[in-house]
Amino acid sequence: MISMRQLFLQHQAQTSDFPLMIEVEKAEGVYMYGREGHRYLDLISGIGVSNVGHRHPRVVQAIHDQLDKYMHLMVYGEFVQAPQAQLAQALCSTLPPRLNNVYIVNSGTEAVEGALKLAKRYTGRTELISCHNAYHGSTQGALSVSGSEDFKNAFRPLLPDVRVIQHNSIAELESITRRTAAVIIEAVQGEAGVRIPDQDYLQQLRRRCTEVGALLILDEIQTGFGRTGTFWAFEQFGIEPDILLCAKGMGGGMPIGAFIAPQEIMAAFKNDPILGHLTTFGGHPVSCAASLATLQVIQDENLLAGVAQKAMLFRQLLVHPRIRSIRNCGLLMAAEFESFAVLKAVIDRAILNGVLTDWFLFCDNSMRIAPPLTISEEQIREACAIILRSIDEVV
Repeated sequence: MISMRQLFLQHQAQTSDFPLMIEVEKAEGVYMYGREGHRYLDLISGIGVSNVGHRHPRVVQAIHDQLDKYMHLMVYGEFVQAPQAQLAQALCSTLPPRLNNVYIVNSGTEAVEGALKLAKRYTGRTELISCHNAYHGSTQGALSVSGSEDFKNAFRPLLPDVRVIQHNSIAELESITRRTAAVIIEAVQGEAGVRIPDQDYLQQLRRRCTEVGALLILDEIQTGFGRTGTFWAFEQFGIEPDILLCAKGMGGGMPIGAFIAPQEIMAAFKNDPILGHLTTFGGHPVSCAASLATLQVIQDENLLAGVAQKAMLFRQLLVHPRIRSIRNCGLLMAAEFESFAVLKAVIDRAILNGVLTDWFLFCDNSMRIAPPLTISEEQIREACAIILRSIDEVV
């Protein structure tokens, strides 16, 4: 009888020649369970997705309750569906009053695509500006504003009229002009290895966009829903975007994303042409129910309050001569090693020892640590002990 691993390799499209090949049978809280009961402590949350842990009971219950009512009915924005309307209202309640209109989609990269279209349509301009080593997704529009030439070159030609500037460089903000439709930037650069911008930089970026009439698109696909210790990372920098992007952690494990803007900006999709942006499955009621439950869990269980202390515990415990530095914004963390070769050996051994970590696309010598916000101090101690032991075993 053909095994599941053989099916995976023969019939499922692969994205690299070295998949992890972990066969997961169950996940609960911060743990995943493989065949024969092997347990993995998940320190990456499905790349920033499982902020409230795997299969949180309230999220699972919300999914069951919605399944008993209905699933897909009609393309987004035509029928009044309670899960969509309630989620939109709840999202807006976490934001400044100006950000009051939500377009729900299926994923982060779709949120990026919608936001880029909206910015060009609203401003009547074409130039888009992004940052070196930014990551905004893999579809052609999102890839166009990603900041790694190695990642992009094989797929050119991409969108025209895209300019890439240095992240955190105030001098390069002069590149933003009255030709610019939008600047898209991550609140904290993720795939660059957790690069936190200076507060003054983001505030001057906000002022420059306002001066020239360009929209500021803030990508909080990885940082939103409490990852950095505030519900939105931008709360820590004293700015407000014109368009906000979210996905990943907002679904509690279900696929969902959104872009959020003032109603007067979002209205640009309604005319010339009518139905300026469409999605069949965006705002799927089951995903929306899961997302609303996730938001409520973060608030009701006060998960934000523990983020700073848990991050500090990681920093205190992960001390080793081979760890050169640790960068973090809340529980989005990067532990830097001397090289990818050393890091990959540590990652592989840590998996064998029962801890799942990862690296970053544009910073392959740094270990990704982004556990569920629900992780306990005891579990942090367990995870760090395994990482340190894994370093000693391979270096």
